[in-house]
Amino acid sequence: MEPTTTNHRLLSLDAYRGFIMLLMASSGFGIVQMAAAHPGSFWEFIQPQFAHQAWQGCSLWDLIQPSFMFMVGVAVPFSCMKRREHGQSFLGMAWHALTRSILLVALGVMLATHAGDKHTVFLFTNVLAQIGLGYFFLFIFSRMGWEYMVSAIILILAGYTWFFINHPLPSAEQLAAVAGMKGTENAILHGFSGHWSIHTNAAADFDRWFLNLLPQAKPFDYNLGGYQTLNFIPALATMLGGAVTGDFLIRSLHSEKRKCATLLIAGLILVLIGTGLDLKILPVIGAKFDHLTVLPVLKRIWTPSWAVLSGGWVLVLLSCFYWLVEIAGMRRLVFPLVVVGMNSITIYLLHSLCAGWIRENLHKHLPESVFVPGWEPVIERCGVLFVLWLVCFWLYRQKAFLKL
Repeated sequence: MEPTTTNHRLLSLDAYRGFIMLLMASSGFGIVQMAAAHPGSFWEFIQPQFAHQAWQGCSLWDLIQPSFMFMVGVAVPFSCMKRREHGQSFLGMAWHALTRSILLVALGVMLATHAGDKHTVFLFTNVLAQIGLGYFFLFIFSRMGWEYMVSAIILILAGYTWFFINHPLPSAEQLAAVAGMKGTENAILHGFSGHWSIHTNAAADFDRWFLNLLPQAKPFDYNLGGYQTLNFIPALATMLGGAVTGDFLIRSLHSEKRKCATLLIAGLILVLIGTGLDLKILPVIGAKFDHLTVLPVLKRIWTPSWAVLSGGWVLVLLSCFYWLVEIAGMRRLVFPLVVVGMNSITIYLLHSLCAGWIRENLHKHLPESVFVPGWEPVIERCGVLFVLWLVCFWLYRQKAFLKL
């Protein structure tokens, strides 16, 4: 979450973090809206990569959150090293991690509570809340060494799979009720995969119990998008994968090319494993379920296969940035990304709170001729993105970096 020290900084990490945050703040560059207005065009061809998958699958847009969370994990070993160099004790670092966790959860709840809400909305599916729920555990495991982190990843993903499998499959009545809800198209899975159907899975039942223990304007029934509080558990595995990566980059004595190759190969292996878990297996004689999917890739409930697949893609992308910056030396090229990467929390909060206000003021203060008819979605979103980048650039020039 905070930049690494000057002496140990890897600019490629800031560049990749900046790339992810700029992609998030772009609101998809208006591509989804252009595709809707121009069916059959190039816009429609690229549109799937700039929208979340309805339930099962993976797109570039789906990789924003796991990349953000993975990079939080990458930063932890660098941050701990910096604090040790300044003489901070383990208890001091643990207290800092705990207070950071609480603050992130509080920010997540704040962002879940909108202007029209009369009371606090206690939802914990926002990315900041999800990071906060897992951050203290991330810190503890990261201080134990890479062997413990890898073991924790395996146990978390295996245990979370067991948790879902041991939850009863939805009844016919439950499936009928869910089928009538908005946004459940292709989200009701059959056979063994039914354990991960929208609104009827183990994590959804947990939220119906847990969130109703908290003050709510009305009883909580389901999250419209299917997101769940317990997503933070498998997402912790994603962050731990980042911490293992950060530890490797710090401690490895291999050459930069060897490190880059290791990131790439590890990423490709994880992509293959995650894809394999999501493939449908042909019917087997005597099998209980036909066309069994071992473990569907579902971002909205962060299935373990999603954690593996998305972690693999993050490593592949990170290896590209590592090559570009640390090996090819193209530091000037990535400078616009670094400006944002060093203030990732700032641009996230500004985009969440001010994007609509910035868009309105662009229309107020710029000539209407700027907003070329038919291109308004692209121009509006690029305009907002440019304003947010300028704020980050100004903060960079002032050496002002928001840290939690």
